Amino acid sequence: MRLIIVTGMSGGGKSSAIRTLEDLGYYCVDNLPVSLIEKFVEVISMPGAEVTKAALGLDVRTDHHFKGVVEAVERIREQGVPLEVLFMDAADDVLIKRYKESRRAHPLSGDDSLEQGIAREREVLRTIRDRSDYVIDTSRLLTRELRETLTDVFVRDEKYNSLMITILSFGFKYGIPVDADLVFDVRFLPNPYYIEELKHLTGMDAGVREYVMAAKEAGIFVEKASDLLAFLIPGYIKEGKNRLVIAVGCTGGHHRSVTIANAVYEALRKKGDYGIKIAHRDYQK
Repeated sequence: MRLIIVTGMSGGGKSSAIRTLEDLGYYCVDNLPVSLIEKFVEVISMPGAEVTKAALGLDVRTDHHFKGVVEAVERIREQGVPLEVLFMDAADDVLIKRYKESRRAHPLSGDDSLEQGIAREREVLRTIRDRSDYVIDTSRLLTRELRETLTDVFVRDEKYNSLMITILSFGFKYGIPVDADLVFDVRFLPNPYYIEELKHLTGMDAGVREYVMAAKEAGIFVEKASDLLAFLIPGYIKEGKNRLVIAVGCTGGHHRSVTIANAVYEALRKKGDYGIKIAHRDYQK
């Protein structure tokens, strides 16, 4: 029997995760009262029970202080039940944007601001987040990517260390990405913009890629940057970081940054057990 507790920040993607797990064959129950959590586990753990995979959604609507949930989880674990905790998270600015778009009230905001409600919820959920087996940050995650991640972890049993890496190309003329953790400037490479037949193409096109990578410095940069990142990433994982944005910039974000970001992505994709994706912010501007 496999039991997953799905919890996390309101607006962090808990409902999407539960729907996905249901599609993947899990028996799902959302917002069960705290007093029934252990009873639910007892029933599905009985010999001969038909349910072999279950997911239980719990959030601050279930218990505004979450103390009862944390205590129930600890008691279940002490009984030897194979329980895993999945925590769905997102950056504050993303949560605020999602709430404003949905026009819903935050469950802990009351008469206060949305920002205060989110801060209060983070504090309430701090303990369960620290004790979670998986933390998935959905700030930049597409629904398709979330499904792939959950399938990898809960169907294919692949290793997941809760770090999601985004390799992001951008143009300096549009500003450095505000959520970038590391920024690489590749404006030292030859610029395809000044080649007439390449000017209106992007790093997604073969001609531009071949031109950029023909420079000896391009290959050296990709190799050294990838080695540096492969060295740094285990340290970020050890410190509990769950989201890392690596920004690669050139002047307009069309040619060099796209090419190099793709190359770094391909190099890192083969190096570790972490989630990784590629994104291009400005290449179509």
